[in-house]
Amino acid sequence: MNIHLKIKSIAVLLLLAFSAGGAKAQTVNLTLQDALNYALQNNESIKKAKLEVLNGEYKTDEIRARALPQLNGTGTLTDQLIIPQLVVGDQVFKMGRQWNANAGVNFSQQLFNQQVFTGLKAARAGESYYNLNADLTEESILQQVATSYYQLLVTREQLKTIDANIASISKIENTVADQFKNGLAKRIDLDRVRVNLTNVKTQREQLANAIIQQENVLKYYIGMPVQTEVSFPDTELNKITTDAETLSAAFNLEQLTQYQLLKKQEELLNYQKKAAISEYYPSLSLTGNYAYTATSDKFDMFKGGNSTATKYDASAIGLSLNIPIFDGFARKSRVKQAEIQIQQMQEDIRSVSNSLNLAYKNANLSIKNNINTISSQRENVQLAKEVYSSTQNNYNNGLAPLTDLLSAETALVEAQNSYNQALLNYKLAEIQLIQSNGNIKSLLN
Repeated sequence: MNIHLKIKSIAVLLLLAFSAGGAKAQTVNLTLQDALNYALQNNESIKKAKLEVLNGEYKTDEIRARALPQLNGTGTLTDQLIIPQLVVGDQVFKMGRQWNANAGVNFSQQLFNQQVFTGLKAARAGESYYNLNADLTEESILQQVATSYYQLLVTREQLKTIDANIASISKIENTVADQFKNGLAKRIDLDRVRVNLTNVKTQREQLANAIIQQENVLKYYIGMPVQTEVSFPDTELNKITTDAETLSAAFNLEQLTQYQLLKKQEELLNYQKKAAISEYYPSLSLTGNYAYTATSDKFDMFKGGNSTATKYDASAIGLSLNIPIFDGFARKSRVKQAEIQIQQMQEDIRSVSNSLNLAYKNANLSIKNNINTISSQRENVQLAKEVYSSTQNNYNNGLAPLTDLLSAETALVEAQNSYNQALLNYKLAEIQLIQSNGNIKSLLN
């Protein structure tokens, strides 16, 4: 993330935080980029993935510690209430003295241990795995946020269409009501208009509720408090790229995070196999110890020069060699299990590779088709407007029945909704294409 984007993100976060501070806070105009950047900072799944990255670093430190010197201290203080005795012929000897104190330190250092060295390499690869997983989580959340954002915008556009429809039918209702008063229209005509108006108002109420629900879903995805008041720019939905080729960047399977994650899993499984093989290797370590002992018939070991205790120390250094010989073929079984897991992962990689290629090709085809659909639906809306205007004029001049006018009104609304749906389908295809190229983070710019 460059410095300009960081500064922008911080500004957006401060503004959004202020908006959630109280009932009198300013409503935030939330663009798609604002929503995406907010999600990167506040989404719970992204936060957990980042914590997993940090946890992976600690796991590496834990395994690295096994290759570092190990140093442990010990200490004991014993009061032998009954001192053991040794009988030799007719003589009895006490075995030790009543009070015994001991302090020591033990040291060990791995000189050669293939399991430890292999585990350290695997831990480093594990860190890369957690980073890739965090990247994939971010990409997934960004796709969810972008999809939810555009779905919300389309529903809001549908609400505008319904509002315009209500205004138009209300005018028709007033006209028919005046005609009914003057005996120029039938009661059934007025009732028909009012039923139609009631139905449209019911649809508006349902859409208004759906908008609230979709806004809450979007806030959930980006990690925003649901009480935060937000607004959305009208221009976002109409940003259509007419040249689909500009979005069809060269497809590179190996650059996709999902593919890289699977390859990293394959690498980790290979390390698992190597760890099982390393159990056949001998291990060699350097060991050492030092001990200091004090023993006395009185509890005076700690009185310095006035003590009656006998004090002495001892130390040793050596090499410890462990050679595996036979374990009932347990090691062999672990190696074979690891090989099977690698083969399974290779099948997963082939399957996912085909799936990613398929997603890219389908997204390319879908976005091109949707560009054509948008053009057709735009023309259809214009034609529906012309039909409605002509029918309204004929109705006003007594040349068309009320049913034709209401049908033309309904057709216009359907055409406008179809156009809005075409816009949504295009945006969803655009998001899918960008995701299939591995460039979903380009939406942040």
